[in-house]
Amino acid sequence: MISNTILITGGAGFIGSNFIPYFLEKYPNYSIINLDILTYAGNLDNLKEIQDNPRYRFIKGNICNRELVEYIFGEFDIQGVIHFAAESHVDNSIKNPNIFIKTNINGTFTLLDVAYKYWMNRPFQYKKDYNRCRFHHISTDEVYGTLGEYGLFREDTPYAPNSPYSASKASSDMIVRSYNETYGLNTIITNCSNNYGTKQHTEKLIPTIIRKAVKEEHIPIYGDGKNIRDWLYVLDHCKGIDLAYHKGKSGETYNIGGKNERDNLYIVNKICEILDKRVPISRSYKELITFVEDRAGHDKRYAIDATKIERELGWKAYESFESGIEKTVKWYLEKYNDR
Repeated sequence: MISNTILITGGAGFIGSNFIPYFLEKYPNYSIINLDILTYAGNLDNLKEIQDNPRYRFIKGNICNRELVEYIFGEFDIQGVIHFAAESHVDNSIKNPNIFIKTNINGTFTLLDVAYKYWMNRPFQYKKDYNRCRFHHISTDEVYGTLGEYGLFREDTPYAPNSPYSASKASSDMIVRSYNETYGLNTIITNCSNNYGTKQHTEKLIPTIIRKAVKEEHIPIYGDGKNIRDWLYVLDHCKGIDLAYHKGKSGETYNIGGKNERDNLYIVNKICEILDKRVPISRSYKELITFVEDRAGHDKRYAIDATKIERELGWKAYESFESGIEKTVKWYLEKYNDR
């Protein structure tokens, strides 16, 4: 018997489309409403495996559309929100910050305010039968800015966003926090490191490397390629979200990181080595690597301290970067071969 219905926003995107099938399979007592506007980054093909699931329903729409969000809450009696929807590409935020402000800030506010008014009578008083309702906001480590050669982002690291994208996410985090502090809304924030894996949009670094390589085109790498990220396999992230949603303490933030710091040079060389073995050509794919002008305001290093979620909720990353990237390359090669 279905006990409650969760609204998932942005579920046709990269992380959401990995999370929804995982969640539906693990929890037979939940149904899911997926609200996604289907921008270039959203693709319903990512959800083919659950499109006929009776506990799943897709609604095309904008999280900024308050009338639509109110309708969804009332029509489906929403009792939880997991909020993935966001404009997330840093390059695009530099070119057109306006849409990032609208979606990431105004959209998050709309969802929070509708949830508050639907679930609660007044500040710190939930309506009968709604006292377990929770709003889970998915955020990023980029809100913390950049790191030097040493150190890790912790939950108490001061925010210092450096791009319009990260600034918009930092702002949305603060709005979520305010609804917990001011109204007593049951909220959770998770800040993750760079995700990779299946179903990621082709504009991102790892899919771009694979796509360019298999076409034998130049593989563009920003600057000197020494920018470092902490890489988190997407299904490890999904498991962390699951734990935080169900077991996290209201009002808390949990950082989720893979403990897989790698610079972009390592990433591109590793992928080329895998491709050299799987689909060899007359030369090494490494000969296609090309360095291009660096991104404006390009943060040098991100790395997350995931001790809190490991200690308090029992989460851990199962995939090393080396095991995860093998699975990722295999998936993309199969995808491109199907075309």
